[in-house]
Amino acid sequence: MADAAAAPDADIAQQAEIARLQRRLRREVAARQEAEAIAERGLRDLFQRQQEIALLESIAVAANEASNVEDAMRRALAAVCRYAGWPLGHLVLVRAGEEPAFDSTTVWHDDSGGSAAALRTMTEAMSFAGGVGLPAMVHATAAPAWANVGAADTGLFPRLPLMTELGMSSLFAFPVVIGDEVVAVLEFFSREVHTPDESLQRLMGQVGTQLGRVIERRRAQERLVHDALHDPLTALGNRKLFLDRLDHFLLRSQRIPDYQFAVLFVDLDRFKAINDGLGHQAGDQVIVATANRLTACLRQTDLVSRGDVGGGQDYVVSRLGGDEFTILLDNIKGAATPIRVAERLLQTLATPLLVGQQQVYVTASIGIALSTSGYSDVQDMLRDADIAMYHAKQNGRARWMLFDQTMQEGALRRLTLEAELRLAMSGQQLFLQYQPIVSPRDGLIRGFEALLRWRHPVLGMISPVEFIPVAEEVGLIGDIGGWVLGEACRQLRLWQADSGLPLSMSVNVSAVQLNDGKLVDLVTRVLADTGIEGSSLKLELTESAVMADPEHALAIFRQLKTLGVRLSLDDFGTGYSSLSHLRRLPIDTLKIDRSFVSSMDAHGDKRQIAEVVVMLARALGLDVVAEGVETKAELDILREMGSDFVQGYFYFRPLDREAVTEALAAQAS
Repeated sequence: MADAAAAPDADIAQQAEIARLQRRLRREVAARQEAEAIAERGLRDLFQRQQEIALLESIAVAANEASNVEDAMRRALAAVCRYAGWPLGHLVLVRAGEEPAFDSTTVWHDDSGGSAAALRTMTEAMSFAGGVGLPAMVHATAAPAWANVGAADTGLFPRLPLMTELGMSSLFAFPVVIGDEVVAVLEFFSREVHTPDESLQRLMGQVGTQLGRVIERRRAQERLVHDALHDPLTALGNRKLFLDRLDHFLLRSQRIPDYQFAVLFVDLDRFKAINDGLGHQAGDQVIVATANRLTACLRQTDLVSRGDVGGGQDYVVSRLGGDEFTILLDNIKGAATPIRVAERLLQTLATPLLVGQQQVYVTASIGIALSTSGYSDVQDMLRDADIAMYHAKQNGRARWMLFDQTMQEGALRRLTLEAELRLAMSGQQLFLQYQPIVSPRDGLIRGFEALLRWRHPVLGMISPVEFIPVAEEVGLIGDIGGWVLGEACRQLRLWQADSGLPLSMSVNVSAVQLNDGKLVDLVTRVLADTGIEGSSLKLELTESAVMADPEHALAIFRQLKTLGVRLSLDDFGTGYSSLSHLRRLPIDTLKIDRSFVSSMDAHGDKRQIAEVVVMLARALGLDVVAEGVETKAELDILREMGSDFVQGYFYFRPLDREAVTEALAAQAS
């Protein structure tokens, strides 16, 4: 009985154990399945991450190895298409501005086997203006975006109907960014319908940032290239760019017999006075305004523009430095074109500029060199344009000059003189001659004009008309002028002592000396060293030198007058003198220029001018000296007019000091 009763209990216990074991098994199986699922997800995530890393690495390699931005973008399109399984990818560049402009490029990755040709053609023709198209939406939001066939407005996405015909289902795009700026958009076409995926958006955001660095690097390189080839003040091309383009033109002229071009060398006149008077900031404003005027004027002629590197322009306006500009005129027909351009430039530059509250007049001198001279070196052509410009300045400024071979010969002569002049003083090649100044009433010597001479051991006698401008330009005139003044005053002291006469000495002073701030100290020192009276020294300055800045001249003259020095206005009548300024200047003598004296007996107009000068001198209480008297007829007329003194070949040619001593001795006897 008991055993029979126990059997059911055992069965129940066994079933309970089985159930427990089954539950345990199920838990273990579920746990194992969950672990396997976790492992599988982990493996999938790891694989996905590896794929993302591989994509980013491939983008980085493309960015580093690509020869240019387009190449980098083409590689990036291929990498993204492989990663996502998309058959078609395209680059759209963005040009910054008030209204962004989209450049739908020809850069694609295409695995469509040619079936997307119509879509490519349509896409490349689109401007994406007015917010139409996925690239415009991505640019506006700076975020990735999708458009699926059937779910999007075809008005905003006009390519969707064609995509449907081609079996495409989705359009995806993401921005390429530099900071907050969208600089490009990569768009992709898919046969599958896509929905926004957070991980894909994140990944494409990283890709967009990486590619942004490529464009940023290119911009930095372009800035470096631009800065290396452009003037920072005016943004015009610099010397390097100009010579590069000039070399390009020169090679073309050697290949094409009938091809001609010209170089214009433009240099502002008296720019230093603007810089010194108004300051360097005002000078910079004048330079910038001049650059703008040149460019605007030349663009009006449809001949010249700024000449961006690689921009296809064969015309260059450049600033070489300082106040020097160069212009390259392409494909001209003879000299008429550059001459016409030069004249238009001169007219444009002659219009006054307003710098701050100051009205400034700026003129320019222009030299022109033509390719027809047969140049083989760019430096030679630039040099010749520069030489022609120098001749324009020498001939009065505010004009153009066309280069010819005689100018080069003159330039070589000038370089020779510059080098030899530096040796002339130490080599005792410079010496003085003295032309007596005579009273026409009695024919007696009353004084002398000191005349500088240069006897070169090889070149022979060199005219002061030729070497004085060189001395002024290279900065030697101060030393030479100081030596002349000291030598002349020492010699005058000896002649005064020997003759017992109150003789005077006239010494020419250049415009450079008048403005260098050293003249008064020099005269003070020479008077003290030689011991002559200040009234025995007469300083001669040209009318043009004095009238260039009458107020400055007045201040210097007043200081010289305190030393007792007498002042003479040389070459009077050859320039333009304001009578109001002339009346204020404390001068003692007017000197009638030799051009009015020569043959005055045969030219009534010359005689009338001389008479006016004498009358003006009398009204102002000044002496008159007439120079260049060569005939008795000229002397008689001047004596009749009342000229106080004369000098010229009629009485004496310029004399060495020994000859002067003899002339004074003969006069005394």
